[in-house]
Amino acid sequence: MMTVSPRWEDPRTVAGFVSGAPNEQLLAFARRFLDPSRACRCLDLGCGAARNALPLAEMGFRVTGTDLSLPMLEAARDRAARQPHALPVEFIHAPMAPLPFAAGTFDLIVAHGIWNLARSGAEFFAAVADAARVARHGAGLFVFTFSRHTLPDEAAADAGESFVFSSWNGEPQCFLTEDELLSELARVGFMRDTDAPVTEYNRPDPGAVRVSGPPVIYEGTFTKRSS
Repeated sequence: MMTVSPRWEDPRTVAGFVSGAPNEQLLAFARRFLDPSRACRCLDLGCGAARNALPLAEMGFRVTGTDLSLPMLEAARDRAARQPHALPVEFIHAPMAPLPFAAGTFDLIVAHGIWNLARSGAEFFAAVADAARVARHGAGLFVFTFSRHTLPDEAAADAGESFVFSSWNGEPQCFLTEDELLSELARVGFMRDTDAPVTEYNRPDPGAVRVSGPPVIYEGTFTKRSS
């Protein structure tokens, strides 16, 4: 069973997410999946305190945000309630997988800083596959996740794992190479969006020794095709 780390329920962590700004690259990508002729649905996995969910709802999506952290969900609902007008957004206590939605429900899937929290390869595989299940054909996927370049080359994966490491902060998390990320997404039908290549943030310069700082991040856009 998937569990939530106590750090995601710490009031200081929640407060930091409440003040967080939306991801502008995500918002620009999301506009491509709006259809003025019908209500388009977005699933924000691990929505936190709704930094992205509320702007997406303002844009016109019917947004469903899921999270395992009850304090994060409470903060998200409070932010939504304080908006000057009601928004088409709901927040549900749910894990990465299994997701409590029918197949082909969503036009846009947002996996912003969530799949890197999988504690095993099996959890990661299940989460990616279930996101693909609830995405309709042609749906968009926005991914923001940890890069293997966060860790030293000599770092050893956890026992029995290939891309799960506990050496970053003492908790098992996923750190994928670009090839691993693309391969796992393609396996379930999420194909790289040719208009926006995978971007890597915070990567150290070649030859530099990384001793501290934020994680290196992959940010990429994909579309759902037949797997």
